[in-house]
Amino acid sequence: ITQWAIRHGVSHQALAELQALFVAPVTFPTSRLTGKNEATVVNNVRMEASQVGARLWRNNVGACMDKRDRLIRYGLCNESKQMNDSIKSSDLIGIRPVLITPEHIGSTIGQFVARECKAGDWSYKGDDHELAQLRFLELIAAMGGDACFVNCEGSL
Repeated sequence: ITQWAIRHGVSHQALAELQALFVAPVTFPTSRLTGKNEATVVNNVRMEASQVGARLWRNNVGACMDKRDRLIRYGLCNESKQMNDSIKSSDLIGIRPVLITPEHIGSTIGQFVARECKAGDWSYKGDDHELAQLRFLELIAAMGGDACFVNCEGSL
């Protein structure tokens, strides 16, 4: 859908609005985030998530050489450089409890959660890096997860 939107000149804001019609709403209150840098946004999002019963963990992504001089890749969607160039997993990965409606006999399930945190003055530009991050968010949302960009002015 992202590639289609780019081809047809659909803005990120319009695409986000369209996706919101089909995707679970943002579950954490992000309007109170007051930090100016990404690290502060990450900390605030994690605290707010915890207050609503969700758990989020930092998803560091990268590569390094081990003691035997072998390349070790870590983080989600980082099995190869090509994969990481195409799709970039979010800063925070986690789970939140969801109470299933009566037709599912009141079971509680866990919903996958992904948050890509940005500094307070960030705005979407659509560069290759952001597009790869957006692809991950769209994948999670398309499969029923709760995923979005977040900055200290709120989520998109």
